[in-house]
Amino acid sequence: MVSTGSYALWGEPKPYMGVGMMNPLGTRESGDVHGKAIGLLVMAGLMWSFTSLQIKLVEWNAISIAGVRSAVAAIALLGIVRRPQFTWSPAQVGGAIAYALGCILIILANRLTTAANAILLTNTAPIYAALLGAWFLGERTTWFDWLTIVLVMVGVMFMFSDELTDLGFWGVVCGVGSGLSHACTSLFLRKQKDGSALESILLGIILVAVLSAPFVFQSLPMPRQWWLLVTAGVFSLAIPYVLYSTAMKYVTALEATLLSSIDSVFSPLWVFLIIGETLGRGTLIGGAIILIAITAYNVIMNMEPLATSNDRLAQSEIPKRIG
Repeated sequence: MVSTGSYALWGEPKPYMGVGMMNPLGTRESGDVHGKAIGLLVMAGLMWSFTSLQIKLVEWNAISIAGVRSAVAAIALLGIVRRPQFTWSPAQVGGAIAYALGCILIILANRLTTAANAILLTNTAPIYAALLGAWFLGERTTWFDWLTIVLVMVGVMFMFSDELTDLGFWGVVCGVGSGLSHACTSLFLRKQKDGSALESILLGIILVAVLSAPFVFQSLPMPRQWWLLVTAGVFSLAIPYVLYSTAMKYVTALEATLLSSIDSVFSPLWVFLIIGETLGRGTLIGGAIILIAITAYNVIMNMEPLATSNDRLAQSEIPKRIG
């Protein structure tokens, strides 16, 4: 239920996210907000991981699927936000454009090169977030951040080692652009930590739906597959981005891109369990590496003596603990 009240995250009461939504991270009495924000990122990643399965189950072209998913997600987000605050600030518009570009580029990358190449290149987003975060947000990157980035990249390479090719130059370009766009989306959302970042995603989703509209009416999927598109729009797009934009207020852009990359681990697992696509040895080894790296990152970032992310957040005037 959406409320119009204000909720105290710390100190004086303040409106949550600028849109009157109830704070899922709780209030001063509820514990460590940073740890809960990490939990929201992991939940968002898990919900995103069903996207590949849903796309494989719908017999339709990828651009049309993206357009209908986005239209459904836009309606769902409008139902959640009720009264979106479009400030048209550079950060809000930049986040919307970055999101839309990332969504379109990953579709093109999957068409112009192998799916393995596309996923690997999209998962370079944490590298860009680390490199640009210090300049754009003043968020310091530590040796442990870089170690985790390397481990995640190694895990992704293991997962798709059997399928990687050197074919599809423009597909590789689109894949790199998708990773950069995903990183920029996180940076722009993080830039709006004191405002309402969810409106950026809403604008981006509407933009994708509009740009995809010409392809939607060229052909239509079977009627029984529409429910997959609706559930994909709500549960694999709208709700995860509510969680993601909420968490972005309390974590660094790098943490967001790293922790949400857990979707690359579970995506092939769901396809294996439901459709029966084989999981190779590289997929199992790579998935294990990513899971261990992200779990260790999560644990160490929340250990009081080593909570370096809290120090980085303090640079942006975000208190490190509640309670």
